[in-house]
Amino acid sequence: MTDTFEKTSWSWHLSQFQQQAGEWWEYQFYRFEKALPELPTGWSISPWLGELLKFLFWLVLGLFITWVGWRLWREFSPYIYSWLNRSGNLTDFRVKTRSNESSIAILLERSQEFYRQGNYREACRCIYLAMLQQLDKSAIAPHKLSRTDGEYLQLLRSSVTPIQPYETLITTHEQLCFGNAEILPDNYQQCRQAYREISPE
Repeated sequence: MTDTFEKTSWSWHLSQFQQQAGEWWEYQFYRFEKALPELPTGWSISPWLGELLKFLFWLVLGLFITWVGWRLWREFSPYIYSWLNRSGNLTDFRVKTRSNESSIAILLERSQEFYRQGNYREACRCIYLAMLQQLDKSAIAPHKLSRTDGEYLQLLRSSVTPIQPYETLITTHEQLCFGNAEILPDNYQQCRQAYREISPE
């Protein structure tokens, strides 16, 4: 009987990385201390001032890291939302089954309910999802979770006319996902009219 041993593991790599990072940090701190000028003999910093300076250092560092994180989030959040949307984790009303008349009707009914409640963002989102169902049903653009709004537009420009109603719905959806603009009742009415032009009720 022979025993098998792991040659490597994630926990070992992680501990190695932590050790190397700690050693690097210690070395950098040592170099910094060496670069500081020598204090005159008999001169020292009081302990409470040292603690205050240490606290201020960590506070400034924490604020800086928070600011950098916030800037990175502002820059990359559209891509993160897009990725989540493609993986199916973001949209509330992702339709699980193949599209049919009843699911389109349900989405349109939900859009009107949200409109009556004053939730214009979700009302517009439901109309957008109804459009996707309609495109899937008519085989113009079969529904794919990986397909982005830009890909839908590119596909529709080469296969349907007029393109304007689709552009209205898709650009409104992009504002919902990636923009900070407020969605107003006028936006809902535009989406509703655009959907009527695509599929007269």
